[in-house]
Amino acid sequence: MIEQAFTVTEINNYIKSLLDNEVSLRNVQIIGEISNFKRYPSGHCYFTLKDSGAVLKCVMFRGKAMSMRFEPQNGDTVLAIGRITVYERDGVYQLYTDMLLPQGVGDLMVAYEKLKAKLEAEGLFANERKQALPVNPKTVGVITSPVGAAVRDVITVSKRRNSGIKLLLYPVKVQGEGAANEIAHAISFFNRHNLADVLIVGRGGGSIEELWAFNEEQSVRAVAASKIPIISAVGHETDFTLCDFAADKRAATPSQAAELAVADADGYILQIRNLQKRCEHLMTAKLEQASYKLERLNNFWALKDPERLFIDGVLRTDTAYNKLVTCMDGLLKQCTHKFELQAARLDNLSPLTVLARGYSVTQKEDYQVVTSTQQVRWGEELITTVADGKIVSVVQSVEEA
Repeated sequence: MIEQAFTVTEINNYIKSLLDNEVSLRNVQIIGEISNFKRYPSGHCYFTLKDSGAVLKCVMFRGKAMSMRFEPQNGDTVLAIGRITVYERDGVYQLYTDMLLPQGVGDLMVAYEKLKAKLEAEGLFANERKQALPVNPKTVGVITSPVGAAVRDVITVSKRRNSGIKLLLYPVKVQGEGAANEIAHAISFFNRHNLADVLIVGRGGGSIEELWAFNEEQSVRAVAASKIPIISAVGHETDFTLCDFAADKRAATPSQAAELAVADADGYILQIRNLQKRCEHLMTAKLEQASYKLERLNNFWALKDPERLFIDGVLRTDTAYNKLVTCMDGLLKQCTHKFELQAARLDNLSPLTVLARGYSVTQKEDYQVVTSTQQVRWGEELITTVADGKIVSVVQSVEEA
């Protein structure tokens, strides 16, 4: 009995997810012969790769196809780099091609990818290693061929942007045997003698073979190890070398490198002038506002009749004073009445009142009140308090009741 049934769409999507999650198929390199190549008006290219045993459908979208340096022809043997996935609608897998190279450069691309992976794993391309370019360098070191358009472009653009900039050219080979060694030695020389604030390392565009000196490990490590910030200016916009990844900044062309390295002096002057005019305008506006505010304050009633500022306070104070006096009078009356009641109660309990009715209090010399005949002896002196004074007497006899 069937436990679960899939729709065609579901099974195609499932197979697509399996292929998309397979790491080894995300950046695969395939060698084959091109057939049925067609470039559509949209710019997308569709073709088939084949060998003696099989065929593989391929597609290369416009954004990737624009970077191709040759026009593929049926029968060409090429190296295709891309990812394998399923086109769900047709239920077929195909190669989504990112790069297409003639067979002759296949070995170089393999070496390129291997070295790139190695250096990337070591952290040579990490953003944390990259240095900021100086804002206004005084000296720019240029490492390139002394002949060719690259050095002329750097000089022309640099002098146009800042006529006072100092350029130091270290001439090197930029292709062929020994080129990488010369580039690395030049970078080391500038760093060892601290000759420049920023370095431009590069050349004009070319094929992968012509640019290979900037993909060799020696030159890439020299760029990454430089204490002086480096701008890599190798090739055109579509050319990426390993030196580009290791440099602190990449420029698409030597001219752009000069623009990045050299501050635009005229632009700064113009910017300063614009800022100066803006400051003058702002200060004028501020002064006008302050003058208007001062004039308005001079006519303000508070300056002409300052006593009006205190009228409300005086009225509030008088009202509060009257309330306070009224409250204090009421409290005083309450306290006086309470005091009189307490005084009357004390007067009723006072021994003086009892004395006034004809009673007296007898005390011994130590003021101990005599309440019993047992407390006195013959001859002792007694003090008797009556309503209008005291009587001092001596005990002549004691009679018990």
